[in-house]
Amino acid sequence: MTFTVYIRMRQRVETKQGGKITLSQAAQIIAADEVFAVLKDIEVYQLNQSDNNLAVLDVMSVIKKIYEYFPESDIQTIGPNQTIIEMIKEKKSRYPLFISVWLLLFIGAGLAILNFHEEVSMQAVHQRLYWMITGIHNKKPLLLQIPYSFGIGLGMVLFFNHIFKKRFNEEPSPLEIEMFNYQQDLDRYVAINENKESVRHLNGD
Repeated sequence: MTFTVYIRMRQRVETKQGGKITLSQAAQIIAADEVFAVLKDIEVYQLNQSDNNLAVLDVMSVIKKIYEYFPESDIQTIGPNQTIIEMIKEKKSRYPLFISVWLLLFIGAGLAILNFHEEVSMQAVHQRLYWMITGIHNKKPLLLQIPYSFGIGLGMVLFFNHIFKKRFNEEPSPLEIEMFNYQQDLDRYVAINENKESVRHLNGD
């Protein structure tokens, strides 16, 4: 009896080292209930130490596994052709590293802002604006400089759409978009270079 199985490979699967990956973990499955009960527990990949922290599961190997159980099945694949498996190690306390990186970024950002303001003569601009508004020459126009300083911080918060873990709306921030693009490029690179079936050397080397 022929029946249809629909499979959509997941983009990425995160798991602990040394485990096994079943079909339901690596892909979304649509099939008859009695078939799905068997398919979901089929082992499609076994993690080992040689995989380091990244491995690629190709859809062709998944189809081969399914045919071992259901040789008469009609398998339809949708979406990605590979699943990237990432081995997650146990997280350790990284507060010292976090504090060090935070201080480094804070000092670096502060110096960048100071150097920019010095280069464009921002203090002279504030003095000029204060004179144009009040008609008084003031070397330290704090009425302009203090709101301006708060405005820089507020502008950065609005630009990145975050304050600590709170998000103002569902729109992703520019940093999140850049991280997403980087992850997409990384996944494509891994899918090509870590997948043993992607490249075939015919010269025997």
